[in-house]
Amino acid sequence: MAQFDSILVANRGEIAVRVISSAKQQGYRTIAVYSEADAGAPHVQMADEAVLIGAAAVKESYLDPAKILDAAQKTGAQAIHPGYGFLSENADFAKACEEAGITFIGPSAESIDIMGNKAASKRRMLDADVPCIPGYQDEDQSDEVLLKAAQEIGVPIMVKAAAGGGGRGMRLVTDMNELETALKSARSEAENAFGSGELILEKAVMEPRHVEVQVFGDSHGNAIHLGERDCSVQRRHQKVVEESPCPVMTPELREAMGTAAVNAAKSINYLGAGTVEFLLDADNNFYFLEMNTRLQVEHPVTEMVTGQDLVAMQFKVAQGYPLPITQEQVALTGHAIEVRLYAEDTLNDFLPASGTAQTWLPPTGEGIRVDHGLLQGQDVSPFYDPMIAKIIAWGEDRDIARRRLVRALQNTSLFGLTSNREFLIDVLDNPCFASGEATTAFIEQEFAAGPEKAPATDEHLIAAAFIQYQLGREDSVQSTNSNIGGLGYLNAISSIATQFEYDLDEDNTTKVNVQSQRGGELTITVNGQDHQVSSLGETEGTLRLLIDKVQKDILFSVLSRGEVGIQINGNAQVLKNNLAYTKGDETQTGSGSITAPMHGNLFELMVKVGDTVEAGDDVAIMEAMKMEHRLKAQVSGTVAAINANVGDQVASGVVILEIEEAE
Repeated sequence: MAQFDSILVANRGEIAVRVISSAKQQGYRTIAVYSEADAGAPHVQMADEAVLIGAAAVKESYLDPAKILDAAQKTGAQAIHPGYGFLSENADFAKACEEAGITFIGPSAESIDIMGNKAASKRRMLDADVPCIPGYQDEDQSDEVLLKAAQEIGVPIMVKAAAGGGGRGMRLVTDMNELETALKSARSEAENAFGSGELILEKAVMEPRHVEVQVFGDSHGNAIHLGERDCSVQRRHQKVVEESPCPVMTPELREAMGTAAVNAAKSINYLGAGTVEFLLDADNNFYFLEMNTRLQVEHPVTEMVTGQDLVAMQFKVAQGYPLPITQEQVALTGHAIEVRLYAEDTLNDFLPASGTAQTWLPPTGEGIRVDHGLLQGQDVSPFYDPMIAKIIAWGEDRDIARRRLVRALQNTSLFGLTSNREFLIDVLDNPCFASGEATTAFIEQEFAAGPEKAPATDEHLIAAAFIQYQLGREDSVQSTNSNIGGLGYLNAISSIATQFEYDLDEDNTTKVNVQSQRGGELTITVNGQDHQVSSLGETEGTLRLLIDKVQKDILFSVLSRGEVGIQINGNAQVLKNNLAYTKGDETQTGSGSITAPMHGNLFELMVKVGDTVEAGDDVAIMEAMKMEHRLKAQVSGTVAAINANVGDQVASGVVILEIEEAE
């Protein structure tokens, strides 16, 4: 294997930052690639060189192998690290790198190809005596054969796309009469998503844990595991929380699962970092699920409990060096938990969000690690996965790690973007999770009614009025960041009263009165109660207030004229002073127009021109950021026009169809 001293990172966002960081620490020359949407991104600024590879759309940039290889040749890059996603599990790309004389930092094209197909990988695992879920994974895909196999397996059955993942092309069947419909819909979805309608059937393991084992192989026949990660907390088969070690792991079970994972890696001569995923039932029986032939999103928890830099290890084995550690040298110390911070609207079916991170102040503290690729003031593009950051906490035990992570999320300041931050706090605080009992059914069972938003408190209103009052007096509203130039008082010569008005919800408008007292103190009246308030100091994005003799830290961001974000103990509220606006400031939009809430593909139209619909009816499905989103009629009436076709790429805000409201 060829030695290299330069690495091109064929990715973006936090994983590109992560890989470039390790590469620079190891003394490698680093090259980034970027789309037009990422020109000012952190990974571009970090790299020694950066190459523009195309427009924002992934097919024109990060998913174009020819452009990646051309960038490598232009800059003399000797190796390519694919990160995760994009081209990381593309066997053709790995082979193209080899043919171009460029080291692909990952497994061989053959290994990727074998494990990229659920049917082929399961057959290989059965040959390697790796425990597998009973099912059907053969090549005959006729309905007759699948139905017969299903009768032998028995319900409940999982129907899965052989070529994909992430929940696409997957159906749970609990009634054999539903199987034919499930086969048809899963096959159709798989063909659209992965270009292959091949299916496998598996006996459904109900409410299991999702436990994966980190493996590493070299070119000398060595393979080891670095412990496990529990990834059971998922939403629609997408991981939300990951931790190491698994809360119910025993030394005997770890030995068995680790041995099975190493056997899986050795059976395909695996090179580099990979993850063997298992389902673990209530009786500690485990079954092979799939193998991810790349570095995982959740690799930091393994790094924090083992003390190993997995990316640096990838660099070594890719150059032909043996693994730097043996199995006997792997030790797990303490506990680490990771959450994925997404730009998404949890109160609107987790709809992906885009916009500007007007304030972004990641948390710090003992045992806290934040992997991100975001700058304050940077736009979060609708073209890519909505993950903003991974926030990880380590502790001597699980309870310490969990509490540290909760505090870290409470101290994460993100304004200008809607995120799942508060939902993550609710997950970590949930008694079922806190006790280590969460399975893959956790979110469905514990959040059956959906996430809830905590209301604004009087303290939020006090803080908002305090800040806006001082800004008004100093006449220096800044609309793009949290540094408001100091909130020190101007010595009051006379008492000045100012009113503010905030809408807490559709039916609740609260008036707040602020009156300046001699000596700089303010009297702020909320709901008929007077509060004595003064400032004890300000740092970037944080104000220390004395409210009725109690000191409190307030995270804040001035978002626009009359609008301020306030976060107290993790509860973030955006409060707009109605008295700072006129009616002409508000934009009215017609509710008969169904617009795209984000950039994406129009996956399905459920109506045609002339159809009658009721308010709340599903009228279309969009696919964006790996998720499907149902668009609903806002009014009752008749479909008057359809402006897009199934399969079209639709930009955010584009009117897809129009409904003429019934009189």
